[in-house]
Amino acid sequence: MTAVTSAAREMVRGRRPVTAVWRGTCAVGRSVRAAWRAPGRERDLVVQSLKAAGAALIAWAVAGVWLGDPMALMAPWVALVLVQATVYSSVRQAGQQFAAICAGALVASGAQAITNDITGALALSLPVLMLIANWSRFGQQGIYTATTAVFVLASGTAVSAAAVGHRVGQAALGAVIGVAVNAFVLPPIHLRDVRENLAALAREAGDVLQSVADDLRETEWDAQITAGWSSDAARLQRRLEALESARSWSRESLRLTSGPLRKLHRAPTGVPPEDEDQRWSHVTGNITALTRTLAVAADDQRTPAPPEGPVLDLYARLLKLIGDSCHAEAARLLGEAAEPRPEAAAEATMEELHRRLQNGLREHAGQGAARTAVLGTLLLQAENLWAEIVPEQQTQ
Repeated sequence: MTAVTSAAREMVRGRRPVTAVWRGTCAVGRSVRAAWRAPGRERDLVVQSLKAAGAALIAWAVAGVWLGDPMALMAPWVALVLVQATVYSSVRQAGQQFAAICAGALVASGAQAITNDITGALALSLPVLMLIANWSRFGQQGIYTATTAVFVLASGTAVSAAAVGHRVGQAALGAVIGVAVNAFVLPPIHLRDVRENLAALAREAGDVLQSVADDLRETEWDAQITAGWSSDAARLQRRLEALESARSWSRESLRLTSGPLRKLHRAPTGVPPEDEDQRWSHVTGNITALTRTLAVAADDQRTPAPPEGPVLDLYARLLKLIGDSCHAEAARLLGEAAEPRPEAAAEATMEELHRRLQNGLREHAGQGAARTAVLGTLLLQAENLWAEIVPEQQTQ
């Protein structure tokens, strides 16, 4: 038996690399199809990649072909890395990188002048430059202090003020070309990411609510099932973090791209207001609280008892209707046609749930209070969800 088990494990281990390669290939295929079909993050990535390659080629053509510089490596290298996700980050990192390159060139040249030996100059300059690279003012560009020193010393050219100025000039040329290409050729404006993340958050919130509703109505839910709901709620939190990151990128992408620059590129549709982020943050919090309440109720070691019977079925119906409204909101955010949201049906279900809960409180006063308390908590959380997903109901 042990031999059979070991053989089976070996077969599984042998298949894992093949499975991983297959999944990776499928993911690449999906990304290619998405980039071909319609605008989106995949197409934006293709555009930025081609822009970076184009900026490097232009810098090489100017420095190596037109100017005839035999050491034109610095210009295309700097241009390549400065085509960043936003114009603002390109400009900021251009300044940081230029300062890092100047520091690396100066320290390396000074070390070579002192030691008159490439190995000695590397040994003298690299420890100092790696310490300088950690200075916060350089940001993520600090490493270019050391790499510039390696390029300067490995070239074997004589140390002189003209040689140092020459390398710094090449870096400046590459920075100008990289920033210009990023700013004037389809400048990146990350508004679509916010909309897509908001829609995904709404859609996934609806999926969680409908999953909970289905399990409440169709299975004997226990701690294992509630653990799955908690895991789904945790994924919503990660999606919310992705939305916050996308919102930050959208703000930065609008800096330095106003007016004429934005006219050079037909930007995506307007970004949803930031109030939407707050609203769906509240929805995520309420779903997390709801799943936590159900998990506590399903724990045999806890006092609260899970609700059961017709009232639980009614509550599951209510969650499903709220989930349908989340899906409708996701479609609205993406500009897609969707089924009308069932406000009237959900309001009727909410009223019926209120009536049954109140009747249960009157009938079982002093008996089974734990079960009624859990149901009251769940009802409050459902009310909070509905108020956030359909805020206009509050003003009608």
